Amino acid sequence: MPEYAQPDVLVSTAWVAEHLSDPAVRIVESDEDRALYTQGHIPGAVEIDWAVDLQCQVVRDYIDRSAFERLCAERGISNDTTVVFYGDKNNWWACYAFWVFKLYGHKDCRIMNGGRKRWELDGRAWSSDRVSYPRATYTAQEQDGTIRALRDEVLKHCKAGKQLLDVRSPEEYRGERMHMPDYPNEGAVRGGHIPGALNVPWPMNCHEDGTFKTAKELEKLYVKELKMKRRSPTIAYCRIGERSSLTWFVLTYLLGFGNVKNYDGSWLEWGNAVRVPIAKGAEPGGMAATPATTAHA
Repeated sequence: MPEYAQPDVLVSTAWVAEHLSDPAVRIVESDEDRALYTQGHIPGAVEIDWAVDLQCQVVRDYIDRSAFERLCAERGISNDTTVVFYGDKNNWWACYAFWVFKLYGHKDCRIMNGGRKRWELDGRAWSSDRVSYPRATYTAQEQDGTIRALRDEVLKHCKAGKQLLDVRSPEEYRGERMHMPDYPNEGAVRGGHIPGALNVPWPMNCHEDGTFKTAKELEKLYVKELKMKRRSPTIAYCRIGERSSLTWFVLTYLLGFGNVKNYDGSWLEWGNAVRVPIAKGAEPGGMAATPATTAHA
């Protein structure tokens, strides 16, 4: 995959199959549907669940540094382990887990191109065996603020008219859908988008088989058609940060954008927040076009 900015970050199903017994590699499955792992996973793969394992249960935030260290140690992951993520939904949650690992400074993270879908299409074997490894030793860094955006930063970014991507569906972006049909508890009191945000739904990054589009195809979309600049600060968001983590991965590692952040608070936070502006309809809008009274609409 030499055409990508950082081609080594993507591995094929064949590469994974060749490294199933490699002690320096840990395969991690991260899905939306946890039943999938139980039904069948890549032989030797461990599970990391986005809600149970990566989220703090008493604060809407990620597990802290010490909890992340324990998680990795329990999964047999050390600081020098090559961690390969894959999952369902064209690797939504795999990219999300990848992003959290990067938050805590894990050096060698990769994505299996195509996820579960591509593994299945390639006719490769699944396993239902219980997986465990000897406990490892892990030391994490503090969270890397260069890849995560919080609400106040997004508001400043928005007011400055900087690059902002909404990767949700057009219906969500226009404000016609308050929440996705399968996620009634993850809606917002207001529908719409952050003023100035361009709508680039996450599926535009992928082929039907779950693999990422070529660098040429992605460059045509983001650089040539949308006129985005690789060096300009960019923030991506969706509903809770899972779909936007995939777009963050594409921009950062496949296209080589230099300053991209994922806003994991996303619309669940923004659409429920007091005194933050929104825009409705198919056009990006902007702060000037969004009166302060909109915040109370």
